[in-house]
Amino acid sequence: MNRFAISLLLPVFAAMPLHAADAGESVYTDLVLAACKTLVAPDPDEPGGDFMSARCPGLGDYAVIFKEGDLRQSLHYGYIKPSLVEHAFESFGQFNHMNPKIEWRVDAGGRPYAAIQRFFVGDAENQGQVLAISRVGQPDDAEGCLVGFVDALANKDANMLAREVADSVAPSFRCGEDSAEYHGARGPKAGDPMIFRGEDAR
Repeated sequence: MNRFAISLLLPVFAAMPLHAADAGESVYTDLVLAACKTLVAPDPDEPGGDFMSARCPGLGDYAVIFKEGDLRQSLHYGYIKPSLVEHAFESFGQFNHMNPKIEWRVDAGGRPYAAIQRFFVGDAENQGQVLAISRVGQPDDAEGCLVGFVDALANKDANMLAREVADSVAPSFRCGEDSAEYHGARGPKAGDPMIFRGEDAR
């Protein structure tokens, strides 16, 4: 199981109204399980007993929910309602693990509305890299989810494209209704999204 180190780079920001027009800044944090609070511990005596989940420091008051099971990882960011914390798992069908660096997109008041995380997808000999863009859950809705993907190997300016998706798609994305899609070119090593929201899976 990966072990990451957490490093908060910015102070707590006051909550301010979120507007897509205010988009345009990135701030970064690093994530490690050692700094997280365990929610569900692995149980080797149970089928699928390698599953675990944890609540981790994120950016200011915006936490990160980390989950891992069957060599796959899932992240939710910000204020997340209990049903999603307990049941949701958003990842890729292929085995995967993330880079611990989180890029947060923030508005003019410093409030994060999207997060970008690089995933390494597939086996070592045929490994892809995907930038996963997520909507950050807010105090008034507690809804966070994946909103889009960028194949980091197939797109020359993948980081810039991922920021564009974060700024234009994430603020108005309807979790549980809209579908997260790939943006830009998609090569053969890009992972297949696997999105579960409790009993609702798609």
